[in-house]
Amino acid sequence: MTYSTAEIPTLHALVLAAGESRRFGSPKQLVRLQGRPLLHLAVSRATEVAGQAVTVVLGARAAELAPLLRHSSATIVVNRDWAEGIASSIRTGLAHVPSSCEGVLILLADQAAVTAEDLRRLIAAWRRQSNCIAAAQYEMTTGVPAVFPRADFPTLMALRGDQGARALLRHPNERIVRVPMAAAAIDIDTPEDLLHLESPSPQG
Repeated sequence: MTYSTAEIPTLHALVLAAGESRRFGSPKQLVRLQGRPLLHLAVSRATEVAGQAVTVVLGARAAELAPLLRHSSATIVVNRDWAEGIASSIRTGLAHVPSSCEGVLILLADQAAVTAEDLRRLIAAWRRQSNCIAAAQYEMTTGVPAVFPRADFPTLMALRGDQGARALLRHPNERIVRVPMAAAAIDIDTPEDLLHLESPSPQG
């Protein structure tokens, strides 16, 4: 489907960064990669593809993390129920997207290898079929980053506990457009994950 400029479906990005980094042992959002904190990198990628239509969901250590974004155009919201799990961050973020929003891009702050170009490909796939979910495909998994149309917002708002958006992507579904994205398989959960990401690739 093609759109005129006025008809392009409006998108809002949600960057989820509310966790306490239990497995990492310290706030991984503060870890520096490419000379910048991980949280700053994730939000910069989101603003590169979504402009000012970006909401960052903080939770644990929000007061410590918020200053990292003082120069960003992104909106910061705090999930007071962050200990419940990722579902509470999705609900908190969705509650703050504008009513005109026709789709929401959900991405995780610790998917450090995902690039702005990866996100552009994902958004382009959604805009071609904006009634569908466009999701990253990696290592036999369909997951986030993903763009969900407004029709799926009620289902996302009904999620509870540590059940993320992947719950909507678990089963075969003709409404899911899968976008190959190997970088989405890399997330920073432990210090070892960070070392692996920073290590130069072996020369073949």
